[in-house]
Amino acid sequence: MKELIEYIARSLVDDPLQVSVNQSRNGGKTQLELRVAKEDMGRIIGKGGRVANAMRVLLRVAAAREGKQAALDVIEPR
Repeated sequence: MKELIEYIARSLVDDPLQVSVNQSRNGGKTQLELRVAKEDMGRIIGKGGRVANAMRVLLRVAAAREGKQAALDVIEPR
């Protein structure tokens, strides 16, 4: 699942080296945190949050196929 989000994010941004995904387990749920360069936040979030929501849907489908639950947070850069 982590690899899926990394692949999608790196395909969207101008600076793929700045993409990082941290994965943690919270009970029975996998929590993914996506960080990108400040200049690429608009590409990741998309108009009205559509790109980020599409990534969350794909993540949930991939997790469901494995019988798991997952969530994605896009972390604002400093």
